Amino acid sequence: MGISTAVGTGHTVIVGAVRYAELCSAGRQLLLDNGFTLVENETTVPWTAEDLAPLLPTASAAICGVEVYGPEQFDAAPRLKIISRLGVGLDNIDLAEARRHGVDVVNAPGGNAIAVAELALGLLISLYRKIPAMNDDIRSGNWDRYVGSEVTGKRFGLIGFGAIARVFARRLAGFDAEILAYDPYADPELAAELGVKLVGLEEAVRDVDVVSVHAPHVPSTHHIVNTELIATMRPGTVLLNTSRGGLVDESALVSALESGHLAGAGLDVFETEPVNPSNPLLAFPTVVATTHAAADSLEAYHRIGLSTAQAIVDVFSGQRPKALAN
Repeated sequence: MGISTAVGTGHTVIVGAVRYAELCSAGRQLLLDNGFTLVENETTVPWTAEDLAPLLPTASAAICGVEVYGPEQFDAAPRLKIISRLGVGLDNIDLAEARRHGVDVVNAPGGNAIAVAELALGLLISLYRKIPAMNDDIRSGNWDRYVGSEVTGKRFGLIGFGAIARVFARRLAGFDAEILAYDPYADPELAAELGVKLVGLEEAVRDVDVVSVHAPHVPSTHHIVNTELIATMRPGTVLLNTSRGGLVDESALVSALESGHLAGAGLDVFETEPVNPSNPLLAFPTVVATTHAAADSLEAYHRIGLSTAQAIVDVFSGQRPKALAN
């Protein structure tokens, strides 16, 4: 009776995502248990193209954070069979090139939906109740009580109605919120189950208290929130963006905040990251900003770590992986 060989024996997985061993220990162990050799990014910053280049020729699989995989990278990786994106967004991976080279690309749709939806809600409550201002005051020796607003009973317009937006809608149900959503690809039955009304883009933002952006960043959605769309929003609207910076025209947002047309913004993402401290958006006390960290919960990393590792195991076991993006 022969000795079975682990499916990962002789195969190297390059792991560009930072803090992988710490945050995705279960997924990492799954790969090791299946015989894969891991080459991990042990720094605290993403791999550059120069960092990635010497690793590509021997890589059979990749767990991708935000490092870029374009034509040059695929040409340099003849053994590569799968890129497993540790997250949802795929704008750093050239899917057409992946197809051309026969490389499967998978992501983890829904894996971080709870984390992102909860941070969006946290940004809104921080804005409405002026939590950052009070926190700053009390630490500088001032004691002032700020009068804010309640989330309960507010009207929301969602741009996009994918997994994250649906979780956000479920959370808002506890606040007796009325919710409109724009998404040409939305499932009407899921929307109806959540009490969400699907409408056109302008109707979704025209007469609401809060506009929350939950769309993918593709050419058709670049700067979907622009001067013209903001002009259709009623004065005093709050904007939340926990998706991608390119969805919002920052110059238009600055103008709307300067004029007072928008009452505030909660931003986890920016057009250029890391954001420069001189970015005019950061000068507004009515802007609450975080560091593109919406997806970063321990629970989300556990779920995504396991699903992305399992996809690699599946490919080398001859099975079709779930969540194929290409």
